[in-house]
Amino acid sequence: MLFIALLLLAGLIILGFGAEMLVSGSSRLSMRLGISPLIVGLTVVAFGTSAPELAVSIMSALSDHGSLALGNVIGSNIANIGLILGVTALICPIKIEVQLVRQEIPLMIVSGLIFGAMLLDGAISLVDGFLLSGGLFAYLYFSYLQAGKEKASADIDLAPLMIHKDVGTLPVHLMLIVLGLGLLILGSRLFVNNAVEMARLLGVSEAIIGLSLIAIGTSVPELATAILAALRKQSDLAVGNVIGSNIFNVLCVLGITALFSSLPLGSISLVDFIVMMMFALVLLPLARSGLTLSRKEGFGLLMAYVIYLGYLAWTA
Repeated sequence: MLFIALLLLAGLIILGFGAEMLVSGSSRLSMRLGISPLIVGLTVVAFGTSAPELAVSIMSALSDHGSLALGNVIGSNIANIGLILGVTALICPIKIEVQLVRQEIPLMIVSGLIFGAMLLDGAISLVDGFLLSGGLFAYLYFSYLQAGKEKASADIDLAPLMIHKDVGTLPVHLMLIVLGLGLLILGSRLFVNNAVEMARLLGVSEAIIGLSLIAIGTSVPELATAILAALRKQSDLAVGNVIGSNIFNVLCVLGITALFSSLPLGSISLVDFIVMMMFALVLLPLARSGLTLSRKEGFGLLMAYVIYLGYLAWTA
């Protein structure tokens, strides 16, 4: 059991390095080709933050463990709000931007409802994958139009990796991209295979592992970023990251994964989806109240997440 846990950790670390190399190489290559930092921020960097979830979900689907992919997305969306925002608000109250209340949070809720409607037939099909992928491109285009209305300084916020002028040489960029993709494939295979083995040894369903262990594991980079932002008194940056990640998890991760293989609902219950939507719905009034997420509200979110994990352990 300990050896499997160590392999899971190794897979997670490899995923992190792979995502970082892919984002770095792709971003620098895009700049070298003359693509604006704004476009890079809305595409390459945004995609890179979802790379671990996407790699794990695709590998799960190709290995006939589709419920792991669904559990990963649902569990990650729950963890992003309950765990990440909860912990961040406890460290430092979070200032909420008006745009998040008016646009991004409602979009997150709508994408979740669309996801739920697609699950009514018991699976995310190939057709659903095309529809979600189309929604992803629409969301990126919408974000591009919105960002174009902002000041030029918004480029830095959208693409923090682009602030260095030295973009290096073409072979280096290509090498980083290839190595990053290779590490993502290796890390996801290691992570998924050992997660399945962990589920077998513990006698629990793959869906439970996806909703808990894998979901938390693939959310570790976002959690680390959010904690660092809170310690630097920039916790408001964590909210946009979390909301954007939840939207990307549905449109990008599920959409692209379903193009490889249908994702059956399996042993994932209606309760899991309801919990995901409840966290999203509760976040809206919390964010609107004074445009601040207080320590008390963060504690409530975190306790709700702990209760959900207790429920998963009880039903395992």
